[in-house]
Amino acid sequence: MLRAVLADLHLGERPDDVDRFRRVTDEALSRGVAELVLLGDVFRALVGFPHFWDETVRAGLDQLRRLRRSGVRVVFVEGNRDFFLDEPALDEFRDAATACHSFNAGGRRFLLEHGDLVNVRDWRYRFWRRLAKSRAARLWARLLPGPIARRVVRGTERRLAGTNFEYRSRIPEQRLARMAESHFAAGVHVVLWGHFHRPWWHTAGQRLAAVVPAFGEYGAVIWVSGDSGELAVGEDAGAQFVDTPLHSWYQERDGTEAARNDHGSHDSSCG
Repeated sequence: MLRAVLADLHLGERPDDVDRFRRVTDEALSRGVAELVLLGDVFRALVGFPHFWDETVRAGLDQLRRLRRSGVRVVFVEGNRDFFLDEPALDEFRDAATACHSFNAGGRRFLLEHGDLVNVRDWRYRFWRRLAKSRAARLWARLLPGPIARRVVRGTERRLAGTNFEYRSRIPEQRLARMAESHFAAGVHVVLWGHFHRPWWHTAGQRLAAVVPAFGEYGAVIWVSGDSGELAVGEDAGAQFVDTPLHSWYQERDGTEAARNDHGSHDSSCG
């Protein structure tokens, strides 16, 4: 069983990003991917009510519908730009929406989270997140007229660019390493986060924790083999995807800014 993991697509930020996402879905189908895991922030903002959706959101969701109709399981892991993903309007586009996702592959236990809650000291962001995803906010979102709702999304996207910025702009390596070691001690072999956009990794023996590079900036997808549990990084090179073993790909980039290709949890199962 082959899985594909993508993080931080931010569809709608770049003129060609929906086309790039379509190439990923084509590649996933050609490889026989059984599960696609979207590790948060698929769009500039995704709210689970259709009157919030613009043309870009609908085009991206069409690709997810196409995958599901072809038998691919689609999992949303909630990011900081995602709201009310459990709403019925999204049922035809995803099989699951969760704060984190876990699975076994090749005898290895995997844990996937977005990563926006890694920094426990970011109280301002945590307060904003709790308020924005509260029951009251859900009710307000459900009742808001469509034109106003779409204007709210545009304004929310601008505000989101500033929230959690201090922690996204600099990878909190020590905090991530401590969290990784905690997950390793609980029996997890591989931890994958999004949110921080730049590649970063930490190993302890055969155990691995890594930040999945943002698709919006790197055009990268993580392929996870169900038979071996091995990971590879596929890069969208335009005409084709070029695969590199994960360790080699990360060693070559080492989390540096120069590596960028600028294309203009509470779930008990995840403990």
